[in-house]
Order: sequence, then C-alpha cells, then structure tokens
Amino acid sequence: MENYSLSDIKNLSITERISIVEEIWDSIVSSPESLPVTDAQKNELDMRLEAYEKQPEVGSSWPDVKERIKSKL
Repeated sequence: MENYSLSDIKNLSITERISIVEEIWDSIVSSPESLPVTDAQKNELDMRLEAYEKQPEVGSSWPDVKERIKSKL
C-alpha cells in the first residue's frame, strides 16, 4: 500500500478509496486478538449462541440474508 495523506485520499476515485479501506480492514482482522470485546458484547454473543443451540432451525443463513438485502437494493 502506498503512503497517502488524507488530502491525497480525498482526491482518489471511490474505487481507489474502497481499495484502501479494504486493505485497512484486512490489516485489522488479521489480528483479531487485538480487538477488544466488552463484557456486554460477550454476554450478547453468549445469549445468541444459546438461542441458536436451542433452536438451530430458527433464523437465516448468511447467503439467505445476503440475498434478501440485495433484493431490496
């Protein structure tokens, strides 16, 4: 990735800016242990996992959700 100032980034095309954001995101998710998770988030994840384990047939798969979102665009 090249080094850009904020003013340089603002002058890039949308496609180029998205590419930079993707690179930034990839660098963040490559170290998930460095992302703090609050107790509230942990509790929410535990509740969702418990609900899923009780009724795994309830809800939608990611491909289904993605398709519903795309159909509304």
